[in-house]
Order: sequence, then C-alpha cells, then structure tokens
Amino acid sequence: MNNTSERQITETEAMNAGKNGAPEYWRSMDQLADTEEFQSFMEKEFPQHVEEVKANPVSRRKFLKLMGASIALAGATACTRQPSEKIIPYVLPPEEVVPGKPLYYASAYVHDGVANGILAESHMGRPTKVEGNPEHPASLGSTDVFAQASILTMYDPDRSQSVIRRGRITTYDAYLNELNETLSNQVETQGGGIRILTGTVTSPTLHGQLEGLLARYPGARWHQYDPVTLDNAREGSRLAFGEVLSRRLHVEKADVILSLDGDFMSHGPGAVRYSRDFASRRDGNDPDNMNRLYVIESTPTLTGSQADHLLNRRAGEIEGLARKIAAGLGVSVSAGTEVDGDTTRWISAVVDDLRAHAGACLVVTGEHQPPAVHALVHAINDALGNTGNTVTYTESIEASPVNQTESITTLVDDMSRGEVDLLVVVGTNPVYATPADLDFAAAMENVGMRVHAGLYHDETAELCHWHLPMAHGLEAWSDARSYDGTITVVQPLIAPLYRGKSAHEIVAALDGNAMKKGYDIVREHWQTQAYNGSQAFETFWQTTVHDGFIAGSALAPKAVSVGDIAAALGEPSGAENGTEVIFKADPTVWDGFYANNGWLQELPKPLTKLT
Repeated sequence: MNNTSERQITETEAMNAGKNGAPEYWRSMDQLADTEEFQSFMEKEFPQHVEEVKANPVSRRKFLKLMGASIALAGATACTRQPSEKIIPYVLPPEEVVPGKPLYYASAYVHDGVANGILAESHMGRPTKVEGNPEHPASLGSTDVFAQASILTMYDPDRSQSVIRRGRITTYDAYLNELNETLSNQVETQGGGIRILTGTVTSPTLHGQLEGLLARYPGARWHQYDPVTLDNAREGSRLAFGEVLSRRLHVEKADVILSLDGDFMSHGPGAVRYSRDFASRRDGNDPDNMNRLYVIESTPTLTGSQADHLLNRRAGEIEGLARKIAAGLGVSVSAGTEVDGDTTRWISAVVDDLRAHAGACLVVTGEHQPPAVHALVHAINDALGNTGNTVTYTESIEASPVNQTESITTLVDDMSRGEVDLLVVVGTNPVYATPADLDFAAAMENVGMRVHAGLYHDETAELCHWHLPMAHGLEAWSDARSYDGTITVVQPLIAPLYRGKSAHEIVAALDGNAMKKGYDIVREHWQTQAYNGSQAFETFWQTTVHDGFIAGSALAPKAVSVGDIAAALGEPSGAENGTEVIFKADPTVWDGFYANNGWLQELPKPLTKLT
C-alpha cells in the first residue's frame, strides 16, 4: 500500500473501517484515512455545509445523496401541486392515487428542439423517474441520458426562481407593463425593432404563435440558433436536393452500413431509435440476419466501437475518402487525391460490399462533417438504390429550417447597427454559446430593451434588463416533433415550482395574450387544426394526451432526386497538414447547458470512463 499523508493504511484497517467490523466502501485512500488534506478539500467543495459534515461525518457519496437537488426535492413537498388542468395517467389504477404506488404519464423530453417520447413516473404528485414510452416510435421504451437526468434539473435549487429587473427581484406584472409600453412604440414601424431568438423549433403550436406574431408585426424578425448546430446537414441537403429535407434512417433494414465519421447510435435526432434498430440485427444466435458495419472515424465513438471494420483517419480526410467511394459506385464526382495502398484496399472492399447489397445497405455521416460530405452521402445512397428502402426523406421536421449560423450573424449585425429596440431571448444562452468573433454581448448593449427567459440566471440573463424564469419540460404544456415528424405532446406532471413561464406563454405575452395559459394555447392550436376530424375533438385530445403523441402523424416520405453533385461540389480542396482540432458536443453536459446537473457531471464518458 502507498503511504497516505501521515499514516500507513493497511488492508486489515480497510476491511475493519466500517461500523461493527462491516466493510465500508471508499473512493480514495485520502477519504479512508480522513486526512486533514481531504477534510480541507471537502470544506472547499461544500463550504456552506462544513459544520454539518464535521458533526456527522459521512462519505462523499452519502453526502451527495443528502445535498443539492435532494434538498430541493424534499423542500418541494410543501409546494407540490399538480397542474390545474386535467392531466391523464398513462396507466390508471382503480384507486388512482395510493401512497407508495406510482402513476405514469406519457410526455416528451425535448432536446435541441426534437422530442423523444417518455413515461414519467409520479409519486403523490411528484415526478421521480423518466423512462421511454414503449409506444412512441422514437423511443420504443428507451431514453437517452439527458431525458433520464431531466428530473434532477427540474429539482435543481440553482434554477432561476424570480423575475429580475436590472438586478432586482420584481414581478411578472411589472415586466408586462414595460413590455406593453415598448410594443406600443413599435406600432408605427410594424415591429421593425423587434427581434426574437429561440433554439431550434419543431413545435407546431409555437410555430403557429410565432407566425401569428410576425403577421401582427411584419417588420419583426425571428431568429434560431443552437450551438450544436445541424447547419452542415441542412446545407448538404440543399446541395443534393435543392431544399432542406429531413432524412430518416431505417437501420433495421440495412445488411451493410458505412459510417463516415458519424456516431448515429448516440448522437443526433433519432439516435435512441437507431441504436435499438442496429442492435436488433446483432443477435449472434442468428448469424444469417446479422448486419455488417464499416466505420471511418476521426475520434473514437460508440458507433466505432461496434464496427466490424474500422479505419481511423483525420476528419479533414473524410471528404476525399467519400469522393473515392462515390466514384467507385458510379457517382459522377472527382475522386480526389491519391491515398496509400492499405486505404485503397479498404475502400475497394467497402465499395464491393455496398454494391453487392445495393438497396439493402446504408451510408451515413456525422453532423460536424462539411456540407460536401452530406451531399456525397445522399448521392451514394441514391446511386445504390437505398432511397426509399433504408433511407427516406421527408419535409424538414423543423418548423422553419434556416442556416442558424447565418441567422445569428444577421441578428448581431442588426443589433450592432442599433436597429433592435426589443430583443427577447427564449430558452437559449447566446452570450455564452455563440462564436466569440461575433461578440454577441457587445452587440446586445445597443438594444433598448433586452429580455431573457430561461431555466437559469446565466450569462445572457446577466446582461439583460429583464430575466424571466422558465418552466421545466415536466412543468409545462407543449408539443414538438420527434425525429420522424411524429407530433408529441409535452404533458406536465407538476405545477411550476418557481412560477416559471413556458415558451408559449412568453410569446403569447408579446402578442397581447399575457393571461393565456400554456394548456389553453396548445389545446386551442389543435382544435383549430381540426386534426383527425373524423372523431370528436375531445376524444382526439384525450387520446393524444393519454398516448403522448398523435398516432400516424409522422411526416410522409417524399420523392426526391439528387441533382448534379459534380457541379454543386466542384473540385476537392484536399486535406490540410498540421494539427487538426475537432469541436464536438460533450456526451454528458452537451454544450454546457447540463453543467449544473450532478448526475450528468458524474456520469462516466463513453469509452474513456472519465467524469
């Protein structure tokens, strides 16, 4: 054993460290030795609870159980109340509410605008656990880490709890008074000084609200920006098809799959469903039904860890390799620069295997790859006859697909020129998340009234005149589309703990409907849509809320044709030498939005297992 500080820890001492001789688990030798250095570390990490720790020493694991969100969860008992609107349990026992017996409600977790169907477990009016909705086509009973950890975010005591005006706590009514005064000054210019910034929107209801607002103020502008952007995929679609389309993979139908620096099993819309579909073809007891996976990647991924054949190459080399594969399959593009003999043989084997399984194979790429690679992938799938079989295309699941980098740049330019009188930022943190060369914070100083709505009082809130606490997804009504376009209803399980407002309520206030509740907004939207008009609306609504989604609402496949790829792409630029830096979303804290979630902070990273 190593010497730890002032005394030696023996194996016997370790085994007898627990009470009454029972073994006690510990994470480090310092913790077991309970040295002064370890106590100092604990006091620095949890300074507000030093006296409690000294009075009743516990392990760090037990301490984490007692602190943080657990305190908020216990304290929420006094304010726990279900929404005043009728919410519908997914499973309704005869007694309905029995202490110790949970109820389950179908809802959705929306991540970067895309919905994943969930079943939220509730005990006595408090949500306690999230699992996948087994009936929802995007989840089939599975979830990702962000949905699982959303419970902890909801109970996070660091969430924004008050309306803030220039650093002081105030009321929502005070905000409405100043907002209405500012809006009244926009009548003459038809809202020319109004700008709204959101993340990616797939919600039909929110889109309808924004369109109504823009109709009322034709001069206003709506911008969208997510730091983990899909701009390359959007532009790749434009290069190949002339418009932005959403692609849907049918992984379960593919006998051979080629991934070009993509992690389709754990990253991007549909990853939960795709990983499940891939696993359905990996049964070793049925070798005739097993698929085969080729992966070329620049960074180790979970998809790469499942590969039957793996080729490690720089991200900048992927376009050249994609061109060679496309040319080998008959796509009219320049093949690019020469590669070494081993790479040539690898590519030749992939081309032969893809050609042998034409119509039953699949080629995918990663969102971070440039538009040219996305366009090449579309062209390869089309040349192989995969379109309509292992991959289908639909209208974009986004309500208004735009190049988000261009959108946020335009917003910054407008603010810099002093053309923005009212900026409303909903659910995003652009001061933190936008590219540094845009200098969003400096441009924002030219805006007359700056409003930020979010779960946290973050960097953007700090520089805004007004900050509004937002309701968590488990506290508010909404809707959104899943990866295949299925319209999914977000049903709250609990009334907002801190009187937060949903995005629908914030936009409604801009449109003169400040008193309208989120439930009424969502319900009235679908009432006006007359969706599935063959049945009474009330029956439709009750069924939709119970199931969590509108059955049969997935977007229909669209007939597409790939344009002149050679003309669209031009000649290859070639890979550059030198150091290559790749920026990707973190697998647990994403772009930093989940940095305050203890479960995700301590969740080991894939492959490395670092926390």
